[in-house]
Amino acid sequence: MSDDDGLIGQIKQKLVDSKRKWSQEGRLLTGKAADPATRLPPGQREVKNWPVLDLGIQPDVTTENWRLEVGGLVDFPLVWDWRKFIGHAQEEFVSDIHCVTAWSRYDNRWKGLSTRALLDIVKPRKEAKFVVQHGFDGYTTNVPLEYFADDDVLLAHEWEGQPISREHGGPVRLVLPKLYFWKSAKWISKLEFVAEDKAGFWEVRGYHMRGDPWTEERYG
Repeated sequence: MSDDDGLIGQIKQKLVDSKRKWSQEGRLLTGKAADPATRLPPGQREVKNWPVLDLGIQPDVTTENWRLEVGGLVDFPLVWDWRKFIGHAQEEFVSDIHCVTAWSRYDNRWKGLSTRALLDIVKPRKEAKFVVQHGFDGYTTNVPLEYFADDDVLLAHEWEGQPISREHGGPVRLVLPKLYFWKSAKWISKLEFVAEDKAGFWEVRGYHMRGDPWTEERYG
């Protein structure tokens, strides 16, 4: 292990320990709920920038070496390279995003492949109830299939008319705006359809299995 690898490991562990402590303390919880029509979930503040949050690792993934694997409880599993991915019809969505660290950003313009289009291709089996996302950095997170299949969810490769940057999860990340943004994996590499809910990276460290910002599902 190089000195740089050791330093990155220390930084990553410090970040993980800090977030785990947040869950143990119930940090940021207001005990309130809100109607999505109000736009700003409880305990959140609006920001104009897009803060960078990760595990202290930003993998070097490019359109040349990026691959997407979709498997598990689907009739037609696949492995796509960039050419196959971008060859499918792309859509543009506008959505707000809400981070569990208490910031929200309004009116983000995305471009990518809608998850509904992907589901039409892979055909999840009736026993599939959840989707586990895997990132190139080793990150995982779980979401109910009903949320993954919503009409505003996509595998995004552009933000505000530009390719999504490496620090924000490019070349492709999930965008699932109705849940806290830790439920939208960066540097997406694999989607696994499963019958039983399976806790991901933050979920096993005290964070909520669903993550609805309007009812403050920050922690489990």
